Order: sequence, then structure tokens, then C-alpha cells
Amino acid sequence: MALVKDIDARGVQHCETTALGVLLRHEGIDLSEPMLFGLGSGLSFIYWDSKGMDFPFLGGRVKPFELTRNLAAVLGLELLVRETTSPRKAWQNVAAPVDAGRPVGLQLDSYHLDYFSTKVHFGGHIVAMYGYDEQDAYLVDTDQQGGAVTTSLAGLARARAERGPMTAKHRSFTITAPTGLTSPRDRIIPAITTCAAAFLNPPIANLGHRGIEKTARQVPKWLHRSDKPWEDLPRAAVLMERAGTGGALFRNLYRDFLAECAQLIDSGHLRTGHSLYTEAATLWTQVSALIAAAGESGDAKDLVRAGSVLDELSRIERDAMRALSML
Repeated sequence: MALVKDIDARGVQHCETTALGVLLRHEGIDLSEPMLFGLGSGLSFIYWDSKGMDFPFLGGRVKPFELTRNLAAVLGLELLVRETTSPRKAWQNVAAPVDAGRPVGLQLDSYHLDYFSTKVHFGGHIVAMYGYDEQDAYLVDTDQQGGAVTTSLAGLARARAERGPMTAKHRSFTITAPTGLTSPRDRIIPAITTCAAAFLNPPIANLGHRGIEKTARQVPKWLHRSDKPWEDLPRAAVLMERAGTGGALFRNLYRDFLAECAQLIDSGHLRTGHSLYTEAATLWTQVSALIAAAGESGDAKDLVRAGSVLDELSRIERDAMRALSML
């Protein structure tokens, strides 16, 4: 049996920030979840639909693992990432740091984890591993999934080996904080302006404020987009509010990040951004409620209303990011 000592196994709301929190606290860095999310320039938006999909997907953050790379870059952390197609080598890549007393992050498909009650394939799930014995791996997942949890080694191997959308090749990673680490406070403005630039200038119409605007046009058609709207629409609403997003499709987390920043930096642009994201967070929760109601009632009026709110959200978030880009 190998177990990393003195692990602070706090599970928070989002999987990647949960894992990052575990790894960073082990390095002596204790940041709030909103601060981890914001310093990693985590906020985004994507409307994803294709012929092969049963139903469209709305995403509110950058793609899996990009947040980790962004955070490491902005703080000057040493991020060591390992990938392999060999299950044997993949196990060595996680056992070695744990044996040496260091927790390790894993990207995997949550479908195969024993403690997940909802069996849905998601290849972008991220956990922290801090120990193992002959049967099980000791992980830290979100608070919703139980925080400090265990899963069988066989299930873990399947989760890491899975292939499909958003998966990685047995990806594992460790983080080391150098001496003389850059102060997180000094990196707030670059992290915000980087996020704003990406949001305001998306390469395709499915992303950023343009993606929200596109969603406003598509959502009113969703009753006809689904064979089972009574299942698909409420599920979409749940994913927006409770699937590790922190609520309001990650807007609650970014609102709280901006509030924390406003305590540290005196800026009218920052206060404007915070005020607008406070409004946006409330409206995203309203959108999810309207989508769920349409699925339950079969009434398109709720989707039309959701489309109107999304139009407003596109404007609000664009204005917020324009203000933040001027920091």
C-alpha cells in the first residue's frame, strides 16, 4: 500500500479545480476554487452539435486540461505531463509519484469509476490520486461525488484507457511550485485579459459571445431537435446547473473570482465586469429552468423565452469582457 501523507482531500464543485487544489495545497499553495478557475482563464462558451450527436451540448469552460496548462503558465509552476498508449507504462507513471509521496492528477472517463452513480461517458474528467493498495486507488473528486473516494484498480485502468470525445492517452500530471513563486495577485490581470480576448474574438461562431448568440437562435428549435425532449431538455438543464459547473454554466465561479479580485485590485473595469457577471449568472440559471420546463411541458414558449434571455446574455457577457479587457 502507498499513501501520500497530509493530503487535504477537499472536494469542491468542479473536477479540474478540485484536482488542482489537491496538488497545489500539497505544494503549500492554498487558493479558493474561484481563484483557481479564474487564474486558469477557465471561462468560455461552446455550442456543440453534429449529426452524430443525440442532442446539442452547451459548454461553459475551456476544453479539458487547458485550465491546468493556463494556471501553470500564469503562476510559473512546473507542470510535468505524461501520456502513453501502454497501460503498463501508464500505471508506472502514476505509481512512481505516489510512491515518492506526491499526489498525481489523472484525466479519464468517469463512466468507469465505481463511485459514479450516473453512468455517462465523459472523457474529460479529472481527479487527483493520492494512494493505492492491492485492490483500489484512493482519489479526490468533487464534493458532489464524495470528495475522498476509492475506485477499483481495474475500473481506474478502464477509465484511463477509454477512447472517444475529450479523452487523452492515459494522461497523468504532477505540479511542482518553484521557490520564489509568482504571487497569484500579480497574475490576476493577465489571466483576466487573456480570457476576455479569447471570448471576444472566437475563431468560429460556436464559441464565446458569438456562440451564445448562436445558441439563442437554436434553442427555440430544440423540441424538434430531439426524439425524446422530455429526457434531453431536462438533462441539458441539469448539465448546465449541477454537472460540476458550480451553477449557471460556470458563471457563478467566474462571478466569485471577479469579486475576490475586486478585493485586491481597485478598478472600475473590474467592478463593471463583476456586476455584469453577477447579472449573467442569474440569467443562466433562468435559462436552464426554462429549458427544463419546456422538456417537461412540451411547450415551445419556454424555449422562445430562453432564446430571448440568451440574446441578452450574449450582450451582457460581451460588454463584461470588453470592460475586463481594458484592465
